Amino acid sequence: MALVDVVMPKMGESIMDGRIIKWYKSVGDKIDRDETLFEISTDKVDTEVPCSDGGKIAELLYAEGDTVNVGEVVARIETDVNAEIKKGGSAPAKETAPKPETKAQEPAPVVEAAPKKESAEAPKTGGGSGFYSPLVLNIAAQEGVSMDELSSITGTGSGGRIRKQDVLAYVEDRKNGKTPAPKVQESTKTQGGTTQPSTAKAVTIEKKQAEYKMPELKKSPELTSMYNMPGVEVVPMDTLQSKMAEHMVMSVHTSPHVAAIAECDMSAIDKARKIMGEDFLKREGFKLTYMPFICEAVVKALSDFPLVNASIDGTNVLVKSFINLGIAVAMDNGGLIVPIIKNADSKNLVGIAREINDLARRARIKKLTLDEIQDGTFTITNYGIFGNIIGTPIINQPQLAILGTGAVKKRPVVIETSEGDAIVIKPIMYLTLSFDHRLIDGALGGKFIMKIVEYLENYTV
Repeated sequence: MALVDVVMPKMGESIMDGRIIKWYKSVGDKIDRDETLFEISTDKVDTEVPCSDGGKIAELLYAEGDTVNVGEVVARIETDVNAEIKKGGSAPAKETAPKPETKAQEPAPVVEAAPKKESAEAPKTGGGSGFYSPLVLNIAAQEGVSMDELSSITGTGSGGRIRKQDVLAYVEDRKNGKTPAPKVQESTKTQGGTTQPSTAKAVTIEKKQAEYKMPELKKSPELTSMYNMPGVEVVPMDTLQSKMAEHMVMSVHTSPHVAAIAECDMSAIDKARKIMGEDFLKREGFKLTYMPFICEAVVKALSDFPLVNASIDGTNVLVKSFINLGIAVAMDNGGLIVPIIKNADSKNLVGIAREINDLARRARIKKLTLDEIQDGTFTITNYGIFGNIIGTPIINQPQLAILGTGAVKKRPVVIETSEGDAIVIKPIMYLTLSFDHRLIDGALGGKFIMKIVEYLENYTV
């Protein structure tokens, strides 16, 4: 018999903890692999977490209502390792929460089972927690440590979490030739533990990232004391606000942001909505908005300019052959969540419209699954829904660009006719592209946003 740790899974970008709202098993109960063990809640999503190993519940380390950091051990399961090997052969166990990567010929339960002699002294790695702090990720990026290397580093923090000292020690060992050189793999493991079809190919670039220290979000006693007066109330950030703040600061300090703004005539889209709108509403049960057309145009433009859909890992560019389109949704209780349309390049206009409507509706009632908020490759944020016409959004790491869409407003526009220039009324929308200047220069960014404009202005039913 062996004890297997169950950890709090990572529930999407900027989410670093979750609250246990229900245990489905008690100590001593038997549980099968993939059977629900507990339910968790965050400010963005509620979800049930299945068990990755069958056996008997040995320990429940937290009570219902407790808030637990991502990667912390929440329970332990007593499992018969030999029985698992006999049942599953050499196939690794299905992963729900992120776990350490293992060699293909070794069964996953053997890696986690401490009592086995050959694995008893195996160190716990950062991949066991599935969480890397912004500081660790920034050091890894500066030193050219890939995610595969990062997952192999021995973690000395709580629950096997990798700390700053662990990464620096690994870099020093690598410089001294004590660690093997990193390998470029044909497939890339996503944060959710699944492998995308035909995943990214690695392209080496010469650019080096600027060195900087990640600023900490901490209370300023001087500022607090300065405003310690009647009429000023000190209100601590809630968890969602503080995590969003950390993610935004990290993004600004990771990517040199540049913005390009383009004007788009939405006359063709207005005409298409009038032609298709009534039948669409009867058939689908919801209105046909501008967003599906914008998403379709973005997907086409990303196919034309694949570098905009890439990511940077140290000095490698990960060029993806799939498009996972994120749509930012404002939550009713404040904050933001970005559900993902997976493989958006394989969907038509109606399919995209259905997913947008479904994901946005479930996002607002916290009914999204973990897979639906992870692994985006490009994001669209629609601040135009509030009447804003221009904005400069912050890139959603580790992506390289984000598109902001303003409100469609009727404006006087000068057009050329056979009889000379004329002023007409047109529905105009401003598009803003914020992009990472480490890879995307002004020419690429400008061509990309104007390609979106071209697809929208020349749309035909």
